[in-house]
Amino acid sequence: MDLVVAVKALILGVVEGLTEFLPVSSTGHLIVVGSLLDWNDERGKLFEIVIQLAAILAVCWEYRQRLWTVVATLPGDAKSRRFAINIVVAFLPAAVIGVVFASTIKRYLFAAVPVATAFIVGGIVILWIESIKRTERVPTVDGIKPADAIWVGFAQALAMIPGTSRSGATIMGGLLRGLSRRAATEFSFFLAIPTMFAATAYELFKARNSLNMDDLAVIGVGSVASFVSAAFAVRALIRYVSGHDFKVFAWYRIAFGFLILATWYFGWVKW
Repeated sequence: MDLVVAVKALILGVVEGLTEFLPVSSTGHLIVVGSLLDWNDERGKLFEIVIQLAAILAVCWEYRQRLWTVVATLPGDAKSRRFAINIVVAFLPAAVIGVVFASTIKRYLFAAVPVATAFIVGGIVILWIESIKRTERVPTVDGIKPADAIWVGFAQALAMIPGTSRSGATIMGGLLRGLSRRAATEFSFFLAIPTMFAATAYELFKARNSLNMDDLAVIGVGSVASFVSAAFAVRALIRYVSGHDFKVFAWYRIAFGFLILATWYFGWVKW
């Protein structure tokens, strides 16, 4: 494996893992960093799909006890059944919209300038949500009802626009619905599992003819980096939300978005 390629895979794996579960858009960061590393061809996109799967596996590992308990007690425990129903109904909006509009969105919006614009708009929305008075009525994930879950599911569907952030949309949607910061964040993690597994399986099926054995080493480097950094990000975010709001992520999004637009406008980087 070429050393330069391995370093690029390592960088992209870390970027994916750190940003997948923060409200800053992993897809947007991968598009921008991939453009800078000249890794936005078809093989690069396939690589990004696979390392997203590694990030999701990190969530499964971090919450393995809770997930196993739900599976083991599903037939006889009402709390586990409600948890599973909530995940399913929240998953459906993005699944349907993704099948219908995914190719159109990829054709027109998977570029640095649209992503930068979505960064800025998303940051402004986060600042607005954090500035309004909200009533916290759902302290934990176990208190979420199907009506709350479907609301979060439609919020997740907005993240089909690259640069919006899946985790940002679901967490902010949860806060608007009255979920606590921890409940909204953890539900976003759990909802990511079926959403990203389905998206990865769909994309891998479409790209099945592009897979070859020569890519396995590169995918391995990126996947390990993605798994480790995602596990770190999940733990860090849960600790962070216990005593902080999301404004810092909003200001980061706005600053990063304007930086990308400036480099495009002045021709410093050819996106």
